[in-house]
Amino acid sequence: MSFSLFDEENCYSDLLCDEDSGSFGNDDDDDVNSSRCEIDLELLEEVITGFVEIEGEYVPRSEYSSMLSAVDSIDAASAREFAIDWMIKVHSFYSFQPSTVYLSVNYMDRFLSARCLPETNGWPLQLLSVACLSLAAKIEELLVPSLLDIQAESVKFIFQPRTVCRMEILVLTTLDWKLRSVTPFHFIDFFASKADSTGGFVGYLVTRATQIMLVIVRETKFLEYWPSSVAAAVIYYGAKEIPSLSYINFGNVVSWCNGLNQDQIVGCYKLLQGIVANAYETKPPKVLPQLRVMARTVVSSSDSSSSSSSSSNKRRKLE
Repeated sequence: MSFSLFDEENCYSDLLCDEDSGSFGNDDDDDVNSSRCEIDLELLEEVITGFVEIEGEYVPRSEYSSMLSAVDSIDAASAREFAIDWMIKVHSFYSFQPSTVYLSVNYMDRFLSARCLPETNGWPLQLLSVACLSLAAKIEELLVPSLLDIQAESVKFIFQPRTVCRMEILVLTTLDWKLRSVTPFHFIDFFASKADSTGGFVGYLVTRATQIMLVIVRETKFLEYWPSSVAAAVIYYGAKEIPSLSYINFGNVVSWCNGLNQDQIVGCYKLLQGIVANAYETKPPKVLPQLRVMARTVVSSSDSSSSSSSSSNKRRKLE
């Protein structure tokens, strides 16, 4: 499950002993609290810097973006966008965390940059999408739908759980079992606090950044930018919408954390300006009422056959 880095600061405060207020002078209390905040901030900055240092291990191969952008790869890019749209529909249906969608797309892109599917569009990509979303949900969510229920939304094929499990193993081995990917969601809380040290607009900046990232996750051009650069660019974009934060410039942004690349942030921000400005608001996907069975539920063979037979007239089932 993803975590907010600021939760660590709250955890530290829980470890402090409750002392009588008269045990220390007010000046001493202020000094202790100030010192503790400085230490926590230093630790936080070290964690964020560590994410910047290792984020390159969790991105698709460099040629992947140019391959999707090639003229003869239009079908592959369209199929990728269709797969992501399906992931977002499932995310909406089950109220998944936004990071779950981003993580599942990360798995899919890393897999496709390392291996070729027998078909760029069709059941292999859908099976990969189901496996990646299932793995991401297991990392990010407390309650995970069963492998049958996670295929609830607008799918052409229904895969048996054992088929999805085999695909999950293939994804895991291809990604070298590196599922704790560094994504922009690791940075946005911290960068938002850097952009607004008063804290008055941090909530807005994080929410706005999340909205933007769920729009741009479909765009192949953003694969050229590393997660820290994307996070910095979207927070900067949100800050520019707030008059009191309009003074922030790229020089300020690159100082938020060691290791940030100003050229990448500038390029990503310029790309954002065109895409976000033209983005249209999509209506929430229509979903039919459906019984959701969580991961702990064991599906018997009779239940499985009953479920598959009831949908055989509408969907094709692959063993």
